[in-house]
Amino acid sequence: MATNEANAPAAGQAQAETETKPHGFRRKLVGRVKSNKCDKTVVVEVVRNAPDPVYKKYVRARERYKAHDEKNEYKVGDRVEIQEHRPISREKRWIVTKLISRPVEE
Repeated sequence: MATNEANAPAAGQAQAETETKPHGFRRKLVGRVKSNKCDKTVVVEVVRNAPDPVYKKYVRARERYKAHDEKNEYKVGDRVEIQEHRPISREKRWIVTKLISRPVEE
C-alpha cells in the first residue's frame, strides 16, 4: 500500500507536465492565398470593410500577411484561416490553421 501512495504524486506530476498550457487570446483572420512561391510560406490577403474617418463611408482595406504552411499544401486562390503565432522568421507571425474553400477548377 505504501508504494502505491508514494507513486500517486509522481504520476500526477507527470500528467501535469505533459498537458500544454492554453495560450492567451490569439487573433484569427480569414483571407485568400495570393502567393505560395516561398518554401513553407504563403502570402494571405485579408480584405475588410473599414469606415473612413472623414467621409463615414465604408472602404475596402486590405492587408497581406505571411503565414507558415508546413506541408506546402495551400494554393493560390484558396480561402484559409490564419492564426497569430510566435515569430517564426523576420516577417512571419501567423500560421495557417485550416482550409475554408478551394476555387472551382474546370
